[in-house]
Amino acid sequence: MTTYLNFIDGAFVKGSADPFANHFPATGEVIGEVSAAGRAEVDAAVHAARAALKGPWGRMPLAERAALLRKVAEGINARFDEFLAAEIRDTGKPRSLASHIDIPRGAANFTVFADQITTASTEAFEMPTPDGKGALNYALRVPRGVIGVVCPWNLPLLLMTWKVAPALACGNTVVVKPSEETPATATLLGEVMNAVGIPPGVYNVVHGMGPDAAGEFLTTHPGIDGITFTGETRTGEAIMRAAATGVRPVSLELGGKNAGIIFDDADLDATLEGIGRACFANSGQVCLGTERLYVQRGIFDRLAAGLAEKARAYQLGDPFSDATTMGPVISAEHRDKVLRYYDQAKAEGATVLAGGGAPEVGGHAGGYWVQPTIWTGLPENSPVVRNEIFGPCTHMTAFDTEEEAIALANDTPYGLATSIWTTNLGRAHRTAKAVDVGISWINAWFLRDLRTPFGGSKASGIGREGGVHSLEFYSELRNVCIKL
Repeated sequence: MTTYLNFIDGAFVKGSADPFANHFPATGEVIGEVSAAGRAEVDAAVHAARAALKGPWGRMPLAERAALLRKVAEGINARFDEFLAAEIRDTGKPRSLASHIDIPRGAANFTVFADQITTASTEAFEMPTPDGKGALNYALRVPRGVIGVVCPWNLPLLLMTWKVAPALACGNTVVVKPSEETPATATLLGEVMNAVGIPPGVYNVVHGMGPDAAGEFLTTHPGIDGITFTGETRTGEAIMRAAATGVRPVSLELGGKNAGIIFDDADLDATLEGIGRACFANSGQVCLGTERLYVQRGIFDRLAAGLAEKARAYQLGDPFSDATTMGPVISAEHRDKVLRYYDQAKAEGATVLAGGGAPEVGGHAGGYWVQPTIWTGLPENSPVVRNEIFGPCTHMTAFDTEEEAIALANDTPYGLATSIWTTNLGRAHRTAKAVDVGISWINAWFLRDLRTPFGGSKASGIGREGGVHSLEFYSELRNVCIKL
């Protein structure tokens, strides 16, 4: 049993709200207790962040700040096994996934943005004046202030540091509210921050739920200067309403019902490898995952058979075993939600090509397990096809023409990502431009250069992060005009 405390002003602090249990998704067992922050602890965290902003962190030269962020990355890697175990216990994801994605990327984010801030440029303009002597304008990049960071449970360390690293690189301070499902790595990072010499108050963590709890206390706090959030669209809408008071900027990466488009000239083996991951990686709990597949009719049956084989090949079991290739979903509540969609698909007459239910996993009877599942035969207006399920599942529909595929992909309120599979270069460019999303992959999925813009359109969010785009959100430009 582990007790997770809040981390405020460089110290671990017990919360004044009711504590709650932390569960291991693979077995359902209670493995820890989370000390929830009340309004007083959130207020203390915001004030500590404000004091650090005005104190040594705010006065620190950029090169020294960047050097400290690189030490944070080194500190995570030095305790790699601890972070890995904490992430697996919180999420239930397999070691094979967390060891290659979550922890390395969680550390790399600090290095990437330390490099980014030290090489970022601003702008300068000379201008004429009536006396002929002229003037010079140049821009300074200044911190936005205290940033509220509200994190999801699917990639807890990776997505938290994706926000914290550029925020700190720009000279801000942060108050992090991790998901109540995954408190461990955000808490453990506090130890690393202290160990490498990050000043107290720069990085703070408050635990708790959302409405009328730590999440709401943080996003409505008048001392917060900007809010970044990854999660479901309804929560993002609530955060936008909260941020309107005080006119605070928000960066929101929200839900999706992403489409994959597979043309009949695609490399079938490469497509099956990539689209299999897109549908089922992390038990389907990836915002960029593919829950709608549009396949050109000439290869539909072959693609369906191959993908069903991929789905049936996943090994469900102990997340700490290297043999396991798929873990459980995050919670009993989320499992039940996913299984309700599985039942609805059957009730609506879907053809189930693979999966479709809850498996029995030896030694893990109390875990939150669902089968990787593929359907065909549902209409486009079915809730199974329209709504984000966030589980290891996808629905396949045949199409005939390029125009039809684009129309089907765009028939959604969401607009986060797509992957397009074709060996026709012209078609690839046309389709990538025509699908209303923030990210289009061609013959790939989840291939991420951290310098590129990341975010969604429509109900999938607002704003872009990544590279200089993160710097634009986490800082403000101040123009200085000098009369010569």
